[in-house]
Amino acid sequence: MSRMPVDEDERRARQEAHWLVREFGAEAPLYAAMKAEKAIEQKDFGRCARWKRVLEILADRPPADVRHGVAGK
Repeated sequence: MSRMPVDEDERRARQEAHWLVREFGAEAPLYAAMKAEKAIEQKDFGRCARWKRVLEILADRPPADVRHGVAGK
């Protein structure tokens, strides 16, 4: 079975989500929401869409992944 290629925006959103979990653990969604809010304030709706995708990725992660991100520090 071949994997579908991931587009650059999706790759970047996944990378951001991974970094946030590693840095902030269970609080990662809060930081992503703050980034999305800042993008809205600056009327950068493309960046806001990326942070919205980051929030979706974080919401799909099992809680163990978030705890693991904190334990890895």
